[in-house]
Amino acid sequence: MTTILYIDDDPNSLRLVQRTLSAEGIEVLTAERGLAGIDLARRHVPALVLVDINLPDLTGVDITAALRADERFAAVPIVALTAQGRDSREWEMAFGAGLSGYIVKPIDVEALPGQVKAYLEGARDAVDSAALASGQKRYAGDVVGRLEQRIRELEGVNRELRHLDHMKDVFIEITAHELRTPLTVLYGYSRLFEQFPGIKSLAAADGQVRDLLKGMDDAIARMQRVVQEIVTVSRIMTDQIDLALAPTNLRALVEKAVRSFDAALALRRLTIRYDVNDFPAAIKADGDLLYLVLINLLSNAIKYTPDGGRVTLNAQHTQDTLVFTVTDTGIGIDPAQHGRIFEPFHTTAGDVSRHSTSKTAYQGGGIGLGLAICKGIIEAHGGQISVASPGHDPEALPGSTFTVTLPINPPYTQRIKQV
Repeated sequence: MTTILYIDDDPNSLRLVQRTLSAEGIEVLTAERGLAGIDLARRHVPALVLVDINLPDLTGVDITAALRADERFAAVPIVALTAQGRDSREWEMAFGAGLSGYIVKPIDVEALPGQVKAYLEGARDAVDSAALASGQKRYAGDVVGRLEQRIRELEGVNRELRHLDHMKDVFIEITAHELRTPLTVLYGYSRLFEQFPGIKSLAAADGQVRDLLKGMDDAIARMQRVVQEIVTVSRIMTDQIDLALAPTNLRALVEKAVRSFDAALALRRLTIRYDVNDFPAAIKADGDLLYLVLINLLSNAIKYTPDGGRVTLNAQHTQDTLVFTVTDTGIGIDPAQHGRIFEPFHTTAGDVSRHSTSKTAYQGGGIGLGLAICKGIIEAHGGQISVASPGHDPEALPGSTFTVTLPINPPYTQRIKQV
């Protein structure tokens, strides 16, 4: 069976042509947009293409030029089926782009099968050389004009996007600082509240009161961490992160970071394996920020490792370079997401329904800033971070490995303060 393609945004015309030509044993593929039609044509390489001149995305002239650029369509008839007559400016440009024929609507259902068969058998509309040359010149000018207009539009959109991006960064930074102030006051009052003699005696006598006070403290601490994450990532996004470089005992930082998860590890029967002697005792770094990197990487590994799993830290270093890895036995990460997980507000789990306020619960917690913060801090030190994982599989548990490479003595930049 002969197959042709008809591209038109009028559903009635599509149905009419399909019904008329199907009765003649011709299969008609249809598309309502130019790009979809080009994709269909390249996939099926029909024996003939019918195309309307005016479409929502591309013109019939553009479609003709695009298909003629593909050597598979060098001899395929491309015929305009349009309400625009031969006195329109488009018909010359259409022939200049490589059109084979021109059928004017309204569609004559009795004549259409014969017209299509004639084009299939090699018929071509006669166009004098002067009109053809004029059409080619006009089409080239039309393409350049539309390209210039599109570039100007994109430049305008790009300026607006940059402005919106700047406004977003400013909003995040201001919001974080506005939240930090009342939180600091609230934290101070909570400390005074707990030291009040009457409250202290009540808490000592009543476990429920102690639990209420602890819940309040935990909530304040959690909010403070979230605000600090937002402040840190806003500085990273605006390239305003400053490092206070000083001799840093990385072994002590690693031990401190691991100990901070003791309660979560015991609760979920997880183990963290590491040899602290693998890590250098002295490197030049911003200790507070490097500790934040360790906390976020360990937290991330714990979150996506089921109960009973394992997290492993390994490190190797030379005189100039430190490389350490954090490997888990968790659900893994789809390779398609490897480049995106370091973007702000991107979460690796993808299952928002399991989100919780805990940063150590299985597949819960976090607002998608941890890995973005790690990337920003590590790159500010002149290092790199990457991830390797064969895929996401909650059953097979392929795991993930995050690799961090850091210079032992980071290069000086204007963002780094030497201490």
